[in-house]
Amino acid sequence: MLRASPFAGSARARAMLVGVIAASAISLVSVPAVATADPAPAQSAGSHLVSAKKTAAQRMTVVVHSAAMDKDITLDVLRPADTSVPRPTLYLLSGVEGASDIYGWANNTDVVQYFADKNVNVVIPWGGASSYYSDWKNDDPTLGRNKWSTFLTRELPPVLNSSLGATGVNALAGMSMSGTSALNLAIAAPGLYKAVGAFSGCAMTSDPLGAAYVATTVADFYGNPINMWGLPTDPTWIANDPYRNAEKLRGTQLYLSNGTGLPGKHDTLNSPWINSDPAALATTVLKGGTLEAATGVCAHQMADRLAQLQIPATVNFHPGTHSWGYWQDDLSNFWPMAAAAIGA
Repeated sequence: MLRASPFAGSARARAMLVGVIAASAISLVSVPAVATADPAPAQSAGSHLVSAKKTAAQRMTVVVHSAAMDKDITLDVLRPADTSVPRPTLYLLSGVEGASDIYGWANNTDVVQYFADKNVNVVIPWGGASSYYSDWKNDDPTLGRNKWSTFLTRELPPVLNSSLGATGVNALAGMSMSGTSALNLAIAAPGLYKAVGAFSGCAMTSDPLGAAYVATTVADFYGNPINMWGLPTDPTWIANDPYRNAEKLRGTQLYLSNGTGLPGKHDTLNSPWINSDPAALATTVLKGGTLEAATGVCAHQMADRLAQLQIPATVNFHPGTHSWGYWQDDLSNFWPMAAAAIGA
């Protein structure tokens, strides 16, 4: 089950685009009742429920059409233990690969078992590889049309609230790429999420180091970061920088976490994510350690910024690499805060 690597993508693609974007990044410095059967269709701003199929006692595959992207988005939905009354919703976003039947939370953590006795809808959108779950300025030749912020904050919630009989009270969490996205979505839609968890995400995107990191991530699946937020001088980069917009997170329950990059408790041969594979362990320690150390720089700066603004946040810095074992821990650590905030 625990089979997906957090290190997807092409080194050639990264080198091709990162060299261009990093060279110019310096310029950024200067600038109702709950249904017990299948949900009924719901409409919202042209978006609508396409289908909903029960796949297990508390699990469904739901498809929602996004008008903004003009395509159908598949969602893995975990239903509450008790559906006798409306329940809140936790949205879980995935990393650079975008969630699918291989990559993402359900295949790499204990999320299905963990939430089996919790009174919350858990929604995991599929897709979004290298997209930062953002609204892109231009369609991309490889990644197509990305209007994920519009979909996640404006189109999807009303459809699911109606279809699932949810309360409309939400929390949001993301890891790696989507650790940045989780903060940006909360900034873009004030009040939509009562609690936000950002795990191993670079929260600075408009300084040279942050811009280069973003470009690396977008290039993983051959996307062009200029199609996402424009040239490095474009103010869209600053608009999507959680550090620069941290004041807009005031009033949201925040959980930030990051490893040091040094091996931790999950970086061992007997870890289920390593599965006694020395090569997998070496990759996790070397590459995962480097990535986690890089996101750690951003995470520490973001924590300092929140403290400077006197915005409360739970901060968890710990030994460990950029890998699923720690994000599973983060989710269980984040959940009590989120549950209290959303009334789960």
